[in-house]
Amino acid sequence: MSANILGPARSDTCTPSQAARELAILRGEFDLAVQLGHVRTVPDEGGGGGRLVERAEIDRLRAQDGFRDTLIDRVRVVGTADGAELMGIPVGRFTRLARLGLLVPVKVYVNRYGAVVWLYLTEELKYFAAVAENASLLKGRTPETLRSQLAEGVDLRARNWRMRQLGCLLRQAEDPWARAGALATLLPPVEVADVVEDPYERAWVNRLRPALPGQTLSGAAFGPLAERITTAQDTDEIEWLRCDLACSVEEARALSPAPRPAVRRARPTALPTARPIPPMARTVTALEEPTSAPVELASEPAVPTEGAAQSMVRTAEPRRTSGGRAHERRHVPRVRPAPASTPRFPGTGHTPPRSTRRLRTWLRRGTPRPAEV
Repeated sequence: MSANILGPARSDTCTPSQAARELAILRGEFDLAVQLGHVRTVPDEGGGGGRLVERAEIDRLRAQDGFRDTLIDRVRVVGTADGAELMGIPVGRFTRLARLGLLVPVKVYVNRYGAVVWLYLTEELKYFAAVAENASLLKGRTPETLRSQLAEGVDLRARNWRMRQLGCLLRQAEDPWARAGALATLLPPVEVADVVEDPYERAWVNRLRPALPGQTLSGAAFGPLAERITTAQDTDEIEWLRCDLACSVEEARALSPAPRPAVRRARPTALPTARPIPPMARTVTALEEPTSAPVELASEPAVPTEGAAQSMVRTAEPRRTSGGRAHERRHVPRVRPAPASTPRFPGTGHTPPRSTRRLRTWLRRGTPRPAEV
């Protein structure tokens, strides 16, 4: 994302697209020139994470003699067939030299047929063919050591391409954290998690992982193939990247620790103040018994029933004393509280008791009067 979106652009810098137009070259040629170090860039301070080109750098390139043709010759690339023709060797020999790591590709892409196409700099191919020590490799029988490696299936094209991309990323890194992010770009996520155990440091390293320059591997169908090309595969390559990543993280940790979220301390909750319990106050632990309905005493003594009248007759008999004088023993009925009134349905009310006038008259007649003295 350019600085034009996140903030005002600096007057002394321009975006890569503007720089390519001012240099009158294609955008792909400009990106390759930046990757090879022919054009210097500066980081975007607007927060976009990209790169910008200073006006002074554009003026420097324009001041060179034949700057456009010279710059285009430096970034011109060819495929396997054109490269073999340029070097004057068969295509099979060119492929064997590339697999042995003697010819390093600079770009790679997958064509519509799913085949990996490697591109090489014409300037490097011309230099390799011009060196006298390489004449035995261009003509004649391939040495036995190299033929044994080819028989074992050695193919260093992807590894050499990765090392070239890593060199470009390390040149653009500004601090140890950025170098750690560049190294983590070529490692599988499992290896990065094994080296950087702290989750906050690992998140910061992953955030600083840049995209591989010149990478044109895209499409869901070529995902596994692109992963094999852009990720370290050999054991020695993985161990070398792990060691450099551990050293970079340790150096970065000593200079500036990785950002961590601020710890928010919760305010202590105010505990309720203990209050003394009054001497006669009701405590919380006391069980509250249900209060019964108030009992009302009957204003008149309850009328005894027939069974109660017979018991009264038996207890009302005079008791004989030793002197033969009989004392009258009268029974005083106990006053019982009237039962609480309960609601009844209509037609089921309490039936009033029958008159006991005859029973009281009979009791008077059967009870002897006290003797007069």
